[in-house]
Amino acid sequence: MVNRGCAPLRDDTTAVRDDPVATLSEVSDAWLVGRARELNAVGQHSDTASQRCTIREADNLLAEAQRRGEPRIVGQLLRHCASMRLVTPGLVDSADPLLDELLMHTRRHGLDVLLADAHALRSRRALLGGSEDTALTEVAHGLAMLDDELIPDRTLGRRSWERLLATSLIDIGLMLTQLGVYETADEVMTRAHQRIRESGGPHEIAVHMINRCRMLLGWGLRLERIGQREEATARFTTASAIAVAVEGPWRESLFPRVSDRPAAEQVPVLGAAHALAQPHVEHIERLKVLRALDRAIHPREKIIVAIALSRCLTRADLSKEAVRVLSDTRADTASDTSEPTLRISLAREYAQLIEVGTGVTHDALRDYALELETELWTMRQARLSTLVTRLENSRLIHRHDAITRQALQDPLTGLSNRRALDDRLETLLNTPDAQPLAVALVDLDGFKGVNDRCSHAEGDDVLRTVAMTLRDTLRTDDFVARYGGDEFVVLLPGATLGAAQAALQRTAEAVDRLPGELSRGVTLSIGVVAMRPQESAAQVLARADAAMYQAKRDGGNRVSAFSGVTNDPPDRPAEDHSVWIPPDAL
Repeated sequence: MVNRGCAPLRDDTTAVRDDPVATLSEVSDAWLVGRARELNAVGQHSDTASQRCTIREADNLLAEAQRRGEPRIVGQLLRHCASMRLVTPGLVDSADPLLDELLMHTRRHGLDVLLADAHALRSRRALLGGSEDTALTEVAHGLAMLDDELIPDRTLGRRSWERLLATSLIDIGLMLTQLGVYETADEVMTRAHQRIRESGGPHEIAVHMINRCRMLLGWGLRLERIGQREEATARFTTASAIAVAVEGPWRESLFPRVSDRPAAEQVPVLGAAHALAQPHVEHIERLKVLRALDRAIHPREKIIVAIALSRCLTRADLSKEAVRVLSDTRADTASDTSEPTLRISLAREYAQLIEVGTGVTHDALRDYALELETELWTMRQARLSTLVTRLENSRLIHRHDAITRQALQDPLTGLSNRRALDDRLETLLNTPDAQPLAVALVDLDGFKGVNDRCSHAEGDDVLRTVAMTLRDTLRTDDFVARYGGDEFVVLLPGATLGAAQAALQRTAEAVDRLPGELSRGVTLSIGVVAMRPQESAAQVLARADAAMYQAKRDGGNRVSAFSGVTNDPPDRPAEDHSVWIPPDAL
């Protein structure tokens, strides 16, 4: 079970052998994501040295993904690298720049599901730093983003997109659990279950069931503290049933495991679930093994296992040993802030055992403790109200942003529309820092044939695919707009004509390489020009239009760059370029 070295490579690939870094360029995008998922799973059940080793390999995968530049792959790798650091002692702070990059990257590329997950991970980071208020705000932002019925990303494929959505919901559910907002966490976990049931593999199913089990145990321990024992027992019983049901998917998951032993002997919360549902001497040895595993165990799992073990030891008349277990766990988790409500449950369990061991009963003290617990429960209700308020506020902000985007957004492609382009171009013309400025006009070769051969619906799909490729292959600061029909305009601030031509050539090649079922064979003719001093928007667009037509005359699927009037084609006189009549918008 112990992983003392780097995570082993999967048996289903021969692309990466002795030197993974040197041959990463040979593997597929899907392999990069799959390997990152595997490293994440392995890292969470490894000792600290192995966790750091898996992170180094994941960082190499991220560097390769960034070199390739496919935004969805980069986003997923950023998510895995940040998540792994958040569970690795000593590396939590190093997750901050990755989380910032993930947030910026997902916003830039419109990856809403990953953006919601970025907020969930930032919430986890805030709670690890002791900022519960910030954690509430971040998780509310993430949850608000997933309220709407999101449109699946066709580029990822339905199953992969559903898997990402389930992962985001699970991360949000875990944060709500850690914040003690169990009712909302339960609703979110139920939504995740629906997604996983439709498209999840064994690993996703196992992860979800383990997380749901953890949530129910925390909820049950919290209910006990206010005297709701029947409700708490019901939660423990359900968690135990889940711990039985997870055995099947666990055996096929990515988690490192010993094949001839059940999951309940290898996953702390699963073993604890059985013990909390029915405390008995038969669970003692299993729980001792789980406590003593030579690997990184999250503090909240240490607490749950310790409470379960102490109850079983008490049943076996080993109260002194039970006290020692709780005392040691309190010392081990003294600096942890990730789940305050569980630490209080641990302190309560310890106090109760001390009271039993001394044989002294303090009714007044017990009544006082109950009053405090009731007050804490009221505060928990206030936290829930705060979450609801912030969630509604996040929803309003999200809707306002959506309405604002719609006013400046082309409804078909999601790119900026003509009005937004006019505003942006005018701003850049009056911004000295934007110079040099390259302006490109993009037209689809063969698009009319798509509409004639297929249908306008398929033509719309092609436009969306090309728009996505344009946006994804250019820089963060580049501005892409649909100008009308099958024409797009790209603004490249700070780019010389040569640099812009090279960037747009990569874009044209990316469209040319698209699978036929996505592009229907269309290619790009692109004209790009450098903005001249004192030139108007109409004039620069007219020159870009002339350059685009030159690209078409040269056979299409290319970029034509004009640096001045001497480069204009002879059959399109420069004097005709002063006024450009844009195409009709659809």
